[in-house]
Amino acid sequence: MDAGLAKPPASDGSVAVEDAPQSGRLPWPMLAWFLALLVILFFPVLQRMVLEWWVDSEQMGHAFFVPIVAGYIVWLDRERILATPTKTCWPAMILVAWGFCQMLLGFLGADYFLARTAFLISLVGVIWTIAGTKVIRALAFPLFLLLFMIRIPQFLFQQLTFPLQNIASSLATEALNFIGIPVSRDGNVLELPGRTLGVVEACSGIRSMLSLSFLSLAYAYFFDKRVWMRPVLFLSTIPIAIFTNGFRVTMTGIVGEYKREWAEGFFHSMEGWMVFMLALFCLMGLHKLINRFTRSSNA
Repeated sequence: MDAGLAKPPASDGSVAVEDAPQSGRLPWPMLAWFLALLVILFFPVLQRMVLEWWVDSEQMGHAFFVPIVAGYIVWLDRERILATPTKTCWPAMILVAWGFCQMLLGFLGADYFLARTAFLISLVGVIWTIAGTKVIRALAFPLFLLLFMIRIPQFLFQQLTFPLQNIASSLATEALNFIGIPVSRDGNVLELPGRTLGVVEACSGIRSMLSLSFLSLAYAYFFDKRVWMRPVLFLSTIPIAIFTNGFRVTMTGIVGEYKREWAEGFFHSMEGWMVFMLALFCLMGLHKLINRFTRSSNA
C-alpha cells in the first residue's frame, strides 16, 4: 500500500510528475538594502575606524586591504555561496538588536572596540536572518577576516606589549653579546659601548604581528586549499614576529654602533619594513617546508 496519495492522471492520460522541492535563492535585493541601512546606521563608527587606519597606518594600515580581500574571497566562491540553500532565520534578529545596543554602549563609554565589533555582530545578524544558517557557514571565513579591521582593545594591547618588549630586549642582548658587541640590559634599556638603546612600545613587534596574522590567513587561503593550513600558519606568526623583531632590535644596535644616524628616523622606518618582509618570507618558507614534509609522508 502506498504511503501517500499519488497525483491523478492528467486529462490527456499522462501521469503528472510531482514537483521537486526547490531551495530558496539568495535574496540579493533585500540583503543589499539591509546591508546599506546597516552601513548608514553605523556610519559614524565606520568613519572613525577608517580615519584611524589612515592616521595610524604603521599599525592598522593592513586594515584597508581586509574588506577588499574578504570581498574578493566571496567573489571567488560565489558559485558555492549562490548554490547554498537559504532559509529565513528570524531568531537571528537578536544579533542585530544586540549589535545596535552594543554600539550605543560603546559610544556612551567611549569604548571604540565595543562599537566596532557591534557592526560585525549586526552584519552577521542581518545575513543570518535573511539568508539562513547555511549561508552564514559558507561565509564564515571572509566574515572572520573582517575582525582584522578592528584594533585590539587597549588593555589587551598594553598587556601584550610589555612582555614582547622584554623578549625583544633579551634576544637582542644575547645576539649582540654573541657577535662580540658588549651590552648590558636594564629592563628594556640596552647599554652599548657607543650609545643607549631603548626598546620602546613601538619596537615590541605587536604591530607587525597583527599585519602578519592577517596576511597568513589570506596567504593560506589563496595558496593552499587545505583548511587546516590556515590555523597552522596563523599560529606560526607569533614566533616568527617575535624572532624577527628581536633581529630588528639587534640590527638597530649594530648599525647604531657604526652609523648612529642610520638607527633613527627614515632609516629606522625602512629597517622596520625590511624586517616585516623578512617575516613574510619566513612565513612562506615555513609553508614550503610543511608542504615538503606532508608530501613526503603521503608518498
